[in-house]
Amino acid sequence: MSKNHDTEALGAKQRLRNEMEQERQRIKQILDGKSEEYGYFVKTYSAQVLDFVSRMVSNAGDAEELAQDAFVRAFRALGQFDGRSSWLTWVLRIAYHTALNHLKRQRLQWLSIDDLPLADTPDDDLSTDREERIQQLDAAIDQLPANEQLLLHLYYYDDRPLRDIAYIMDAEPGLLATRLHRIRKKLLLMMKENEQ
Repeated sequence: MSKNHDTEALGAKQRLRNEMEQERQRIKQILDGKSEEYGYFVKTYSAQVLDFVSRMVSNAGDAEELAQDAFVRAFRALGQFDGRSSWLTWVLRIAYHTALNHLKRQRLQWLSIDDLPLADTPDDDLSTDREERIQQLDAAIDQLPANEQLLLHLYYYDDRPLRDIAYIMDAEPGLLATRLHRIRKKLLLMMKENEQ
């Protein structure tokens, strides 16, 4: 690694630590009675929480309501925030469980991929070099259950580490790594079937 890259990485880590410390200070103020400080969290993170919930719940109205519910639950549980993760990761975990409970109440069934055998096909077959392959991949992803789409989005699009995703989805990082592998294989099979 270059010296410049190392310096940038250290700077980013320091900024994150500073942001987390500022958030802890705001939380302390809220817990000490300055509840209006909670508006900072809603203003700063509402779009991200709504986007996250929208990936699980297709109805926009339901997604908005569930995102708001997640913020209310987070406010009520603010004293339980332990600072081991960022506040955003913590509220996304609450939003995940809020949306999951909503889906369970609606009795939506998610296709389980945990019982599918792992294919021995190399990941290179999922290459999206050509526009046609990209369209096929997008179509295949759209056919996946919401929880699988969410996992893909958090890992590949949001670049969240498996540790954070595991915390949000209340699962072990190793299990999620296996699920990601199976999802990739599932996508490959779906794309091959569509080619025929």
